Amino acid sequence: MTAMSVEGAHVPVTYLRCAHITGPFYHGTKSAFEVGDELTPGHRSNFQEGRVSNNIYFTSLVETAVWGAELSTALAATGERGRIYVVEPLGPFEDDPNVTNKRFPGNPTQSYRTSHRLRVVGEVDTWAGHDPEVLKGMLDRLALLREQGLDVIED
Repeated sequence: MTAMSVEGAHVPVTYLRCAHITGPFYHGTKSAFEVGDELTPGHRSNFQEGRVSNNIYFTSLVETAVWGAELSTALAATGERGRIYVVEPLGPFEDDPNVTNKRFPGNPTQSYRTSHRLRVVGEVDTWAGHDPEVLKGMLDRLALLREQGLDVIED
């Protein structure tokens, strides 16, 4: 189930109101994990150098996780393929404020964040990445935001 709407308005998913959102949930990353591993907040951000992330981000859409996997590996310049994991939140979560009602009305990317752990319950092996020019376009937009001081992550 996705976030509900009331007469077309987005009803926020909050730590107190998230139980109605059911998975599967996905986490795209550059990191390798095993089933049973738990992802915890408090690690370096994949998207801003020198920043420690207070949250872990995840989504209900494989396509959104693809962006996470591709961007994190591209920004790390590893040349490796990212990974997408099926995860289970081990605590409450909320809409990702970095995209919800900022970049997109509502939460069409079905992106969430939590300050609790996520447990890896599987891996998605068969996913298609974006065409190189599409990925480059997204990286160029991120670089422009960074140059303008607008690459702020609300964490």
